[in-house]
Amino acid sequence: MNDNRSQAIADSPAGQAPALPPPGTAIIEVTDIGKSYGQIIALRDVTTSVNAGEVTCVLGDNGAGKSTFIKILAGVHEHTQGRFVVDGVTRQMTSPRAALALGIATVYQDLAVVPLMPVWRNFFLGSEQTNGFGPVKRLDVGAMKTTTKAELAAMGIDLRDVEQPIGTLSGGERQCVAIARAVYFGARVLILDEPTAALGVRQSGVVLKYIAKARDRGLGVVFITHNPHHAYPVGDRFMLLRRGRSMGNFPKAEMPLDELVRMMAGGAELDALTHELEGATPDPAVVDGSREDAGNR
Repeated sequence: MNDNRSQAIADSPAGQAPALPPPGTAIIEVTDIGKSYGQIIALRDVTTSVNAGEVTCVLGDNGAGKSTFIKILAGVHEHTQGRFVVDGVTRQMTSPRAALALGIATVYQDLAVVPLMPVWRNFFLGSEQTNGFGPVKRLDVGAMKTTTKAELAAMGIDLRDVEQPIGTLSGGERQCVAIARAVYFGARVLILDEPTAALGVRQSGVVLKYIAKARDRGLGVVFITHNPHHAYPVGDRFMLLRRGRSMGNFPKAEMPLDELVRMMAGGAELDALTHELEGATPDPAVVDGSREDAGNR
């Protein structure tokens, strides 16, 4: 690790987080986690883990509880039920900064970028590198440009010019810059909130490639999506949410894509509906031709 990156990580909120554990080791474990707002239960009895070097896909339709779940992991909301363990220690996550201090970074759909600023400024936004001493400090623009280009290249992102406004990049490229930024500043767990939701097929493929790269670098990735066709190529484990409850955790080896699609679509409920429709009583007026006769009068 070069000196600039070591200093950047040390100065970032994740700078005091423990090192990445070996692949397959649980970084986060939640047991029967839940969240209530007064009498309204948004999430209940969710159990899963986030392991180093693995992608955990959290799938569900709108209103399934995905947003509530990731906000608990990210420290935006405190859980009101269950147990939240990070690195073997029970935690009550009180703020996003507390989550960042443990190496838990979240990339939301809005990406927290400034469209008119250059790519390199967005990469270091809030964690700018400086040189000089005491009160006489200035931005180390050259170092930040060089670092941005090198880190993006390490993630496989080839930009001709990091001076261009980030708003000129495609949606997929902006997502990838946000992922590379989180990795550079020491994230151990990367939470991605529907990163492919507003992207086309080609751009979605670009983002999925960089999710796999983050996993290969040893991070634990939480990929939130409602699209099983996006989750399946990169996912190692799948957790399905419906109406605020977990429908189970499934290793990829135990969950074929067609079954994942079926469960996402409603599974048993669709089977019951199909059976009901196939067994519906036909309209007698249509069967005996009386409706047709009436129309010909």
